[in-house]
Amino acid sequence: MRAIDPLTAAGVVVATAATDAVYVMFASAVATRRRLAAANWSSVWYLLSSFAVISYTQNWAYVGFAALGSWLGAFASMTFLHRGQT
Repeated sequence: MRAIDPLTAAGVVVATAATDAVYVMFASAVATRRRLAAANWSSVWYLLSSFAVISYTQNWAYVGFAALGSWLGAFASMTFLHRGQT
């Protein structure tokens, strides 16, 4: 197993956080039947996920960083979506 590069690990966390946040926005657009928004969010979702996949498939240890980023992105985006609701 190769050593973990802190910069790559941080990049994986940020990329997967952004990916999950974008996925939540995509799901919201689908649920509200907004076709253009759903298509736009879907394309951004795939672009972001490619960095994480390419980064952590070369070293399995990055999967943990991907999971952390995924959790952070989903939590942050759900917080943003429910910010104005009681």
